[in-house]
Amino acid sequence: MSEPPRQLILDWPHAPSYAREDFLEAPGNSAALKAALAWPDWPSRMLMLVGPSGAGKSHLAAIWARAAAAEVIAAPALTDATPASLAVAPTLLIEDADRIGEEEAALFHLLNLARERGADLLLTARNPPDAWGLKTADLLSRLRLAPILTLGAPDLELTRAALFKMFSDRQLVVDPALVGYIALRIERSLDAARAVVAALDREALARGGRVTRAMAAALLRDETSEESSDDDPAP
Repeated sequence: MSEPPRQLILDWPHAPSYAREDFLEAPGNSAALKAALAWPDWPSRMLMLVGPSGAGKSHLAAIWARAAAAEVIAAPALTDATPASLAVAPTLLIEDADRIGEEEAALFHLLNLARERGADLLLTARNPPDAWGLKTADLLSRLRLAPILTLGAPDLELTRAALFKMFSDRQLVVDPALVGYIALRIERSLDAARAVVAALDREALARGGRVTRAMAAALLRDETSEESSDDDPAP
């Protein structure tokens, strides 16, 4: 029997929501959530939010930035001209601080200006500062002063909850058993969960039906095959 014709779909962007009510609290992130939202009663003017990719750092940082009316900048976008323009802000979020690259001097200057003016800073990073490979000793010393809030990789329970919510956000009704099936087979990362949901949404739209276990199995099998091919040594 031939497959039904696939429908042409428009791939509209589906940006994740960074609202407070969309942040799913779990054992691996509850301490960081509580500490970040304790602002302005922080133990230090500068805090660091550390965790692996897909752990929810950007979401939690966005919640704080909105509550604190913070200026936001990605560390890789820093230049020599940036610190003076940003340091006037009473609150500042620096995303991906571990990816500062060649702009260590700009980051150090910004931290110094913010300290002089009594600004509150939140920095996000995948690892603590000692793992960034910094060449500027004074910058490393300054960053080491920041208390670290740690976000762990999502556990199975949080992965399932995140999948349910992501499917629901797209108005997709899925069986709980299917969500459990997917959660057991994907990388423990909110980014991975988001990518799988988006792919299944596109496939369901193209087929004009609902998300099925067979559809999920085929997608996950294809992803596993691609990863295996990437790992194969070159001939």
